[in-house]
Amino acid sequence: MATPHIAASPGDFAKTVLMPGDPLRAKFIAQTYFEHPVLVNNIRGVQGYTGTWNGTRVSVMASGMGMPSMAIYSYELFRFFDVENIIRIGTAGAISDALNLRDLVAGLGACTNSAFAAQYRLQGTYAPTASYKLLKTADRIAEKEGISLHVGNLLSEDTFYHDDPTASREWAKMGVLAVEMEAAALYMNAARLGKNALAICTISDHILRDEHASAEERQSSYTQMMELALGMAEALDKTASA
Repeated sequence: MATPHIAASPGDFAKTVLMPGDPLRAKFIAQTYFEHPVLVNNIRGVQGYTGTWNGTRVSVMASGMGMPSMAIYSYELFRFFDVENIIRIGTAGAISDALNLRDLVAGLGACTNSAFAAQYRLQGTYAPTASYKLLKTADRIAEKEGISLHVGNLLSEDTFYHDDPTASREWAKMGVLAVEMEAAALYMNAARLGKNALAICTISDHILRDEHASAEERQSSYTQMMELALGMAEALDKTASA
């Protein structure tokens, strides 16, 4: 059934959806990797495609920027389109000295300054975490392919232009690796709906060193992250079919 934000039919999406923030990255993935990609949604230009990769049916659709946008699209995919796994493939700004531009980070957890969890009326502070099933799959494939995958906490922020320019850096002393804007909402939606989610981010900026990748690099050059996520989709499909 169509929703206010996704004009698709039941079965249009695969069980695993790769979710970049940028619609042009979604288009790049579909056109570069998918066999016979079909555009299944283009409401507001988010560009959702379904195709096959190595014989595995897989989808890709943009989330847009920020937790409210991610929350809408991931909720609708999980709730109304029978999607089981969402793998965020985005970019992040490093706040750890151990990271460099183009490194890959898998979000074991997602700290946040958002009030997203308030809707659940919990008597305490909720800790959004990745699905172990997806994290284990990502780690296994990365090790097999010789990919260096840093695993640890992300910080999902509501603020890109922060009034206190040092605020993000304070999280580094608690071992947080990098800052992005979507993972916490994705993890909470997955937990609430009994689904699976993982954020894999490529370091596009280093906040401590004032290093930055170009917009063109962020759109189409982070192929290692894309191929890791596609490998995960293939592995998850084989496990589900076994």
